[in-house]
Amino acid sequence: MGPEQIRRWESGALAHAVTDPFGQGPVPWLRGGETYFGDTGQVVAWYADQERTGTGTRTGTRTGAGTGTGGGPRAADDVRRQIKGFTATGAAAPGEAIDFHITVDPPQEFSVDVYRIGHYGGDGAAKITTSPRLSGIVQPPPLTADRTVSCHHWWLSWRLQIPSYWNIGAYVAVLTTADGYRSHVPFTVRDNHPADLLLLLPDVTWQAYNLYPEDGRTGASLYHAWDEEGRLLGEADAATTVSFDRPFAGAGLPLHVGHAYDFIRFAERYGYDVAYADARDLHSGRVDPARYRGLVFPGHDEYWSSAMRRTTELAREQGTSLVFLSANTMYWQVELAPSPSGAPDRLLTCRKRKGPGRPALWREIDRAEQQLLGIQYAGRVPEPHPMIVRNAGHWLWEATGAHEGDEIEDLVAGEADRYFPRTALPEHDERVLLAHSPYADVDGVRRHQETSLYRTPSGAWVFASGTFAWSPALDRPGHVDPRVQRATANLLDRICKRD
Repeated sequence: MGPEQIRRWESGALAHAVTDPFGQGPVPWLRGGETYFGDTGQVVAWYADQERTGTGTRTGTRTGAGTGTGGGPRAADDVRRQIKGFTATGAAAPGEAIDFHITVDPPQEFSVDVYRIGHYGGDGAAKITTSPRLSGIVQPPPLTADRTVSCHHWWLSWRLQIPSYWNIGAYVAVLTTADGYRSHVPFTVRDNHPADLLLLLPDVTWQAYNLYPEDGRTGASLYHAWDEEGRLLGEADAATTVSFDRPFAGAGLPLHVGHAYDFIRFAERYGYDVAYADARDLHSGRVDPARYRGLVFPGHDEYWSSAMRRTTELAREQGTSLVFLSANTMYWQVELAPSPSGAPDRLLTCRKRKGPGRPALWREIDRAEQQLLGIQYAGRVPEPHPMIVRNAGHWLWEATGAHEGDEIEDLVAGEADRYFPRTALPEHDERVLLAHSPYADVDGVRRHQETSLYRTPSGAWVFASGTFAWSPALDRPGHVDPRVQRATANLLDRICKRD
């Protein structure tokens, strides 16, 4: 993906971020039922949104919070760093611990509320526990070396021992200072028990986009950095290596994290048997695909190591189905390395087109992503376009009400994939393209998107939506489409043998 449009945060700092193709950050739909009374007596939500988005209309639930000085929580920023944090471990299992490293400026007490993402009757999240009041300190400034920003030298602030009875899943720790500043830290609780589906959260890609700190001086991602005058630079001057040992920029949640949460709410609402892991679990060998009927990649998953790809290809060959619900998947090849303290898989390197060494694009080393996905990245979609249904008689479209040539409004958005005729296809017994959707690229050139499904000789199904907008259509307010929900259920039911 090329450089994105940028914008200035409302904090007033020289701080920018890549925009979400849906025009708002992920926080507004993390709408847990838990609320708080602010110092004005107004009911406020548990999250703090840097966009100052107010969404609440019903007392006690789904009430938005601004970032002003009124009664609501205020979002911490990367300039003053009122409260920011990260976890020093990847996904953890019940019985293990998650270590939080947190800076608080000015020093004061803070607390951590832990939420689990899920359907929860439409609330989207539920509060699981709250820390005791903790003493906050100002941690040392981030260390920088060749654009790499790391906070691995921060002191331990809080250790969360995960009880054996906790449900596995995607969690968000909400950090709140005594004077009302708030930030977020995502983490995953996993186990090794068999399940129908394994949801793989794209933490490697999340870190590639992380511009922390968005301070106009030191922050860097694989896309952006700043020069000495505070001007935002593009990919040519961005970081080559980024660290997992740092907070996420802005509100503390990754770009596109909402895509994964959209699928989680949908899957839990309809009772699918889902296990959880991070992409780094796939890389490290902690994922045994034989335990699952299908692996689900719910969000933007652009950066893959050789080990991630090898394990996924092995899963397909052994009969485990693959579900890719975004676009521009497995585009860049990356390496993961230990942190300076020796913790494994804490540094992410992607050389892109800079310097000597092997090419970084999978398709440049004769391992095009189409050989796994059935389609591959074609380009950005500057404005949402309708998805045009093809092969409407296929079982995936059954009971959706979709007919040949029907338009599903705005379902082609963000980025798009298509079939490349001159690129090798994976070995298959069946193959079908389920959408063929024209759109105009950033230069006004007419292009098209496609959605793919094929079946391998092992019996595995491999589905690729070919658009960013598929997961949001499952459970995101303002984007839900019943046809996409039904089509996804048809796919998952067949994989899970529920039909």
